[in-house]
Amino acid sequence: MRFIRRLYQRFVASLHELVRFGSIGLIAFFLDTGIYNLLAVVLEWGPLTSKVLAASVSTMCAYLGNRFWTFRHRERSGFGREYFLFFLLNGIALLFGVLVIGFTKLTLRLDDAFSLNIANLIGVGLGTLFRFWSYRKWVFLEATEPVPLELPESRAKAEH
Repeated sequence: MRFIRRLYQRFVASLHELVRFGSIGLIAFFLDTGIYNLLAVVLEWGPLTSKVLAASVSTMCAYLGNRFWTFRHRERSGFGREYFLFFLLNGIALLFGVLVIGFTKLTLRLDDAFSLNIANLIGVGLGTLFRFWSYRKWVFLEATEPVPLELPESRAKAEH
């Protein structure tokens, strides 16, 4: 019975992280897409430059949201380490987006706003899958001792 309870608790904790990660990701996606379209479509800066700049801004916001909300219950392994790994892994995830946009524009020769936005969406989707897996594995580490997801006030009430 203990095994099933632990398995269930682990599932619920992962589900909470996934929902929070998705919420932060949605905010970062709207930032990324909005900035990308502003730079690439309105200002005509070029799709690859626009993607790198948009991803840089949305990544900073995503780090703050994930560190202080999504994965706040996980161990802190040092700001410098987390920050470095977070941006390194986001750089790898950015490659998904740049490669898809580059393939769409340079290989398929599709450079209209609709095609570039579809390419951006596919790149963001692939990058998101990579980021969720890599953040949990290398950036925001599991606590060495189980940390409940509840608020400290509710824990104090339960002890009395």
